Amino acid sequence: MKYFSTNNPHLTASLREAVINGLAPDRGLYMPESIRPLSSDFYADIHQLSFHDIAFEVAKAFFGDDIPAEDLRQITADTFCFDVPLVKVANGIFSLELFHGPTLAFKDVGARFMARMLEYFIAHPVQEHQAPRGDVNVLVATSGDTGSAVANGFLGVKGIHVFVLYPKGKVSPIQECQFTTLGRNITAVEVDGVFDDCQRLVKQAFLDADLRHHLSMTSANSINVARLLPQAFYYFYAYAQLRRQQLAGKAPQGAPVISVPSGNFGNLTAGLFAHRMGLPVARFVAANNANDIFYHYLRTGDYSPKASIPTLANAMDVGDPSNFARILALYGSAHKAICKDIAGATYTDDDISTTMRRCHESTGYVLDPHGACAYEALLNHVGPAQPGIFLETAHPAKFKEKVDTILGTEISLPPRLAAFMKGVKHSEPMSSDFADFKAFLLSR
Repeated sequence: MKYFSTNNPHLTASLREAVINGLAPDRGLYMPESIRPLSSDFYADIHQLSFHDIAFEVAKAFFGDDIPAEDLRQITADTFCFDVPLVKVANGIFSLELFHGPTLAFKDVGARFMARMLEYFIAHPVQEHQAPRGDVNVLVATSGDTGSAVANGFLGVKGIHVFVLYPKGKVSPIQECQFTTLGRNITAVEVDGVFDDCQRLVKQAFLDADLRHHLSMTSANSINVARLLPQAFYYFYAYAQLRRQQLAGKAPQGAPVISVPSGNFGNLTAGLFAHRMGLPVARFVAANNANDIFYHYLRTGDYSPKASIPTLANAMDVGDPSNFARILALYGSAHKAICKDIAGATYTDDDISTTMRRCHESTGYVLDPHGACAYEALLNHVGPAQPGIFLETAHPAKFKEKVDTILGTEISLPPRLAAFMKGVKHSEPMSSDFADFKAFLLSR
């Protein structure tokens, strides 16, 4: 399958090129030329399938033209070694807990899959000149969970060095420990700025002729198709689990409303791909914090990026979401069609705190600030006899200080998080000036 640039549909690349290069030469994001619906038999039997079986079938639809089936099955087997349970929170309302991977965040799915795919392409060059020059340098900007998921997914992978760019003082202490204490082939870069500065530095690096001449570079943000597309897998698995509940009479019938905490919009975009492949979804809800650029677009048709605002839900603090370009490409820039499939919501820090307290008091369920946005948005958009799923994207203990303060509780740290907190932080201080970042990369 070919992948085209969101800036120019005539500029195409193979899967290998799209994964290794990350960004198209014209600064566009890669999109698959076709999205293949899955068979009616697959959906009829989906409740009987395991997460791995579902992931493999979906992966074949995305990548089966480019990677042999036996290799693709091994990549999915190496990636999906943890569960993604659907948990009942209230009558007809379910949480898809995406935080059971190594770093307790949803990005473990895409990061681990991309690491295995990139490792595969490095080990299987088509021609000698297509083999990367030295190490492949993975540049990733993070507002919280992406950095930890990518760092741990690529840790120790031969032939790959990861640079994690993160905004100084704007990620939680636990998130920071998950990528600054690893060492080996992981370098943390502490940028004096906001997430959008980190993302800008990464994009500029890909387009700089000197850097591209001296270094092999790719991205592990959701701008990379190998990071983005695997996030569609758990939407299918969520539906499989919902069907089991429905067949047992434990959930309302019908297609679910799915509410997604949205920052850079990779997670929602992956869900939209799943929907195009035939996954029954009544509607998606894009749940924003105070960074409401997409919410404003849904209401007005005007997309106006602006500087991000720091909030309780820091991983969603994005003022110019990259994947908006993919949403436009998916819908042919048709505002009315986008609004038909996606509703919007936006919440202040006070709203988030109130939702977390109310949910805990009424159900006993502990939300993290990002999941709280999705939970509240779902309550406001699901019908009384309609199933609803919200994505809980990170374990609440990753935001322990915030959660304990808001709920007046003392949540315990899972052993994996506690182990990270014992490490010693190592990071490279960096200004938000591209010339400084370029010099740093060339000196490595």
